[in-house]
Amino acid sequence: MRAQTTLLACLTTSSLAFISVANAESGLASYYGYGKAGKGGELTCAHRTRPFGSVLTVSWSGRTIQCRVNDRGPFIRGRIVDLSVPAARALGMMSAGVVRVSVE
Repeated sequence: MRAQTTLLACLTTSSLAFISVANAESGLASYYGYGKAGKGGELTCAHRTRPFGSVLTVSWSGRTIQCRVNDRGPFIRGRIVDLSVPAARALGMMSAGVVRVSVE
């Protein structure tokens, strides 16, 4: 019985790891200074497919932020996420404009 429990725990853990990796993306990110603002300085972003209200972890150049999806986009080939100006500032990408990020 103990071996079955251990096996089940291992399978559950490895399947959860697979699920979290399956949602990871990497590609280009830009920022936008228009549209819907987050409440109380909340970091927000636009994503084509992630559900509204979901929280994305965006990483670039050793920095990581969490932002909430509140809009659709970007609609430019090769870009995977558009960040609000406060989110882009927090990530440190304002001067670069477009950067390669990883999104989970």
